[in-house]
Amino acid sequence: MLTQARVQRAILRSAAAVAVAFAIGACARLAAIDSNALWKIVDLRCVPSQQATGTPGQCTTVNLDKRYVILKDIVGRSQHLLIPTDRITGIESPLVLAPHAQDYWVDAWASRLYVEKSVKRTLPDNLLGLEINSAYARSQEQLHIHIDCMRGDVSEALARHDKDAPGEWRWDTLDGHRYRIMRVTALTEDNNPFRLVARDNRSSSAMAMQTILVTGAGSSADEDGWLVVNSGTDVDNGSGSAEGLLDHRCHVADGS
Repeated sequence: MLTQARVQRAILRSAAAVAVAFAIGACARLAAIDSNALWKIVDLRCVPSQQATGTPGQCTTVNLDKRYVILKDIVGRSQHLLIPTDRITGIESPLVLAPHAQDYWVDAWASRLYVEKSVKRTLPDNLLGLEINSAYARSQEQLHIHIDCMRGDVSEALARHDKDAPGEWRWDTLDGHRYRIMRVTALTEDNNPFRLVARDNRSSSAMAMQTILVTGAGSSADEDGWLVVNSGTDVDNGSGSAEGLLDHRCHVADGS
């Protein structure tokens, strides 16, 4: 028979769980109705907390020197977001191509460790991915790079490009959509994915249509390089989003 104290504790735990559920739901609704929700989290919560107390607040980490934060997304078990601490709308912003622009792809790739911490295991680099949506396939007006697990079937399909000659675009169909794929040996300077895609999409309006995904070409990107996957809304059967190639449930961490 439950004692009154145990009943009260059970009620308190249930109430706490409901409160968390409402809070998560509220965040999801906020993101849906407020296109500046991510920017407000960064600018009004995470950065001030880091500056005042040395703790990242709502974020996972805040890097003031490199001017970005990492935030655990409420969607999925392992998805994280890299978000600049500067006001940058998205892939179409000229700021991502400025001469001294921060190497956000390098920082996002280094931050894949937070995905591994979430699933409590180390994953091969070709099972981890970074992605940014086009301006027409996003809900937020602040640049953010998704960091998460790859879909297993997509990684298997991309394996046919693991020995491609570096620096050459090759077309392929992934999940029913057309993408061009390039193997690179670095993510910096001329191999920065933003710059690679911008070479053929020089205007901000053309860049606004682009989506980019980056994943390891093999189990070790340091040895095998990376695959840059790109498409646009102007491409025949292009969706303007490569986020569907990621798996926010991270089944690859479970071996399924």
